[in-house]
Amino acid sequence: MPCDNVKQNCAVCTCTYPGCSRKGKCCECVAYHRAHNELPGCFFPRREEATYDRSYEYFAHIFSERD
Repeated sequence: MPCDNVKQNCAVCTCTYPGCSRKGKCCECVAYHRAHNELPGCFFPRREEATYDRSYEYFAHIFSERD
């Protein structure tokens, strides 16, 4: 799927997964993670994103611990 905004998206993409073929292609990224019952890395704080745990459960756990 072509994306006209790849350059702009890459400038703000927080995914740290090396070699990600979807970096900057937000539509593809969301579709991929949704198909795997996950959230994209950009939904997570930096430290938690680096764990590569994109599960709904991990996301809920992170934000349930915040004050």
